[in-house]
Amino acid sequence: MPRTNKKWTNLQTSSMVYNGQTLSFRSGLEGKVALGLQDLGATFSYEPHWIEYLKPAKLHKYKPDFQIGDIYIEVKGRFDSADRSKHLLIKEYYGPPSEGGLDIRFLFSNPRQKISKKSKTTYAMWCERHGFRYADLYSLSDLLKDA
Repeated sequence: MPRTNKKWTNLQTSSMVYNGQTLSFRSGLEGKVALGLQDLGATFSYEPHWIEYLKPAKLHKYKPDFQIGDIYIEVKGRFDSADRSKHLLIKEYYGPPSEGGLDIRFLFSNPRQKISKKSKTTYAMWCERHGFRYADLYSLSDLLKDA
């Protein structure tokens, strides 16, 4: 392996001009590598394009609060973004109840609660949009009508 001139290894740079372009680097180490490549006479491109990839799936587990026959009841005071995403993933994985998937229903302390301060969408609206049945404590029997 040929030896290189290492004068550039101690330099600090966040940008440089290369082939008439100003390159801005995300780290000092990237800048040092660019200077080293230039010193070696290499022709290079910095961050030339995006490379797409898929993250492999990871199995997660979830324990529903109650099960009555084939119906699962999930009790929620707060229904945060992570919970909403989880239930959409579960529905996507198993399919909707009408196609033999899991029948997960929600019992909210307040179905009229907004999903966030800035949203007009309530917990009830979210359930209706995504095909989940829901109730509050006073209408619990509605969740069990076909159980």
